[in-house]
Amino acid sequence: MKSVASAPAKIILFGEHFVVHGTKAILAAIDKRVTVTSSFTENKTIKINSQLGTLEVPMSSSHEEVKSELRPFVYLANKMINSHQDVNGLEITVNSDIPIGVGLGSSSACCVAATASISGLFNELSRKEIINLSIEAEKTIFPDTSGADCTVCTYGGKIVYPSIEKIGNTFDLNLLIANSMIPHSTKSSVEKVNKFKENDEERFSQLCELENGLIDEVIYAIKANDVPTGFENTDRSLHNRLQEEEKDGREHFLGKKMSENQKYLEEIQVSNDTLRDMISSLSEISLGSKITGAGDGGCIIALIKDENMDKVPELLGKGKECFSVKIDTKGVVWETEK
Repeated sequence: MKSVASAPAKIILFGEHFVVHGTKAILAAIDKRVTVTSSFTENKTIKINSQLGTLEVPMSSSHEEVKSELRPFVYLANKMINSHQDVNGLEITVNSDIPIGVGLGSSSACCVAATASISGLFNELSRKEIINLSIEAEKTIFPDTSGADCTVCTYGGKIVYPSIEKIGNTFDLNLLIANSMIPHSTKSSVEKVNKFKENDEERFSQLCELENGLIDEVIYAIKANDVPTGFENTDRSLHNRLQEEEKDGREHFLGKKMSENQKYLEEIQVSNDTLRDMISSLSEISLGSKITGAGDGGCIIALIKDENMDKVPELLGKGKECFSVKIDTKGVVWETEK
């Protein structure tokens, strides 16, 4: 018996860091995926095959005894095995095209895919159950995870967090992801933000309010694109301003809001010279750009018109990775083969 599941990577369009302090965030799943295949064995072990290496431990092993990157798989295996005492062993194979450690939700996608795959050998779970269990698994690596990443990796599309409201997929975004190739530490970035807040609570509160207002405008703009009759029964002043700001199309408005969001991230000190240089180097062709994820390294995202995509590598210079992505609307998918 074999159970196969895959889940998408994610980006944070708006709201990283601030969401931990009570604001909204908008996340999107993207078309880079991780696939997890699980099967029963007779070896009395939990075996994990991945790009990070192979691990094989006795069935009784605790997830706390293995290196952090593989803890979620052992945790999930034990969670299922403890409920089904007749299992002799499990083998879990992970294949991913998601870059690791750059803010694209690799660990969250792995947790979601592994939850769906391993549980498929026993009892198929609902998406809500997959979210809850995958968040538990991710907490073995990141105890303070908000759960936002696992949520969007499960549902796909674009979501508002924490309300888990899916927002329009009737138009797509032409997104560029540019990798600084600098490893980042989520823990370190979170500590920087917490320190900023402690040193200036009044300004941090103002930034949270600004972020929430920005996100409300973006939600409004995205939803308005779903209404065939236009902006009827909506705030006319905002409608007029959106029309003025959208001379180059709806992506232009979203791009401007991304660049505004980047200013807030700069102020809470999760940017660095490399990320700023990357954003600056793309400014002549970008409709808007910002950090996605923890910052201090990792990736930026930018809205780039199709005709300008071939200019990106030269503008970024050597030593940077870049690729275009589309919004993934499927979320986690799984099947069991007997």
